[in-house]
Amino acid sequence: MAQAKEQAVHGGVRTTEAQLTAENTADSPIIQGLKAQVANAFLLYLNYKHYHWQTFGPHFRDLHRLFDEFAEEVLAGIDPLAERIRMIGQDPPARPNDLADLASVSIAAPHSNMREMVEEGRQNLLGVIKQMREAARTADERNDPGTVDILSKTVQVYEKQEWWLRDILKKDDGLGN
Repeated sequence: MAQAKEQAVHGGVRTTEAQLTAENTADSPIIQGLKAQVANAFLLYLNYKHYHWQTFGPHFRDLHRLFDEFAEEVLAGIDPLAERIRMIGQDPPARPNDLADLASVSIAAPHSNMREMVEEGRQNLLGVIKQMREAARTADERNDPGTVDILSKTVQVYEKQEWWLRDILKKDDGLGN
């Protein structure tokens, strides 16, 4: 009897494992969504470092620090996304060519003023946020709470960054002047 129970448990584990990897083929929407977000995160990170190194002007100190902080937040989120892809049976993108092909994030313009850099970063975030929400919906529809959780946590970081960049772009001084 104990042996039959053990077989059922192990059989259930094998069934769940087989189901996870069968559902998450390389071309499945969940895998494709996660791979795109790994690629986007790498490009967001590189763009933020570019902005950090190219910061100048009267707001140098604040923007220099902000872009570095944003880069670190994005970098911290890459590993959970990539590991999620491995957990569900596929390999994350890691080669620069693959990242560039998969990403929707635009590569930072080489010579921009500060307002253009902030706006470019914000526009990239808006696109990524939209994609992440769609990927989370797809994962939810396919009963993948682990992927929904990773995407939900990551999109909150990006939404906060977009809010900060949006407020930086406001033309008034915040005091009604």
